[in-house]
Amino acid sequence: MSKYLIAALAVSTAALAAPAMAQDADKTFSGAHVEALGGWDRVQGEGQHDNGVLYGVGAGYDFRSGNTVFGVEGEASDSTQKQNVGALTEHASRDLYIGGRAGVVVGGNNLLYAKAGYTNARFTVTGTDTGVTLARGNLGGYRVGAGIEHQLSNNMFVKAEYRYSNYKDGVSRNQVVGGVGIRF
Repeated sequence: MSKYLIAALAVSTAALAAPAMAQDADKTFSGAHVEALGGWDRVQGEGQHDNGVLYGVGAGYDFRSGNTVFGVEGEASDSTQKQNVGALTEHASRDLYIGGRAGVVVGGNNLLYAKAGYTNARFTVTGTDTGVTLARGNLGGYRVGAGIEHQLSNNMFVKAEYRYSNYKDGVSRNQVVGGVGIRF
């Protein structure tokens, strides 16, 4: 008799746990998150271009409905990009971004997404020989991109994305970025 009672208890527990596991799956790619970012940065302007390393932090909040995810995000990053043009050195530094993303969950643990928003970057021009700052300014523009995010566990993820930023005065940026983050 006791083995039937144990079997009934096991079936009841499994039946109660199944909806809870389904609810946990719906929480994947949902909620607040923070992330560390790094990657390749190429700045182009006036027929010139140069590469550097991008590094920064991001944060956001995602809303999931079925297999669709919508989110808002912000980012602060910097770059090692510098370019010598004659007697001048141009340097792209801090870049602030705010925007949104929309995506679809594929295979349960992967999110394919597209993003768009506003970006504002600081550029500095110094004398190559003197090191004296000749000009410093912020350029605003738009950013578009696409990427994939892979959920490692309930609260850890990694991601890879490509993004293009277009600023005023003919300056643009191409970036390939990787990230690791925590979801709350």
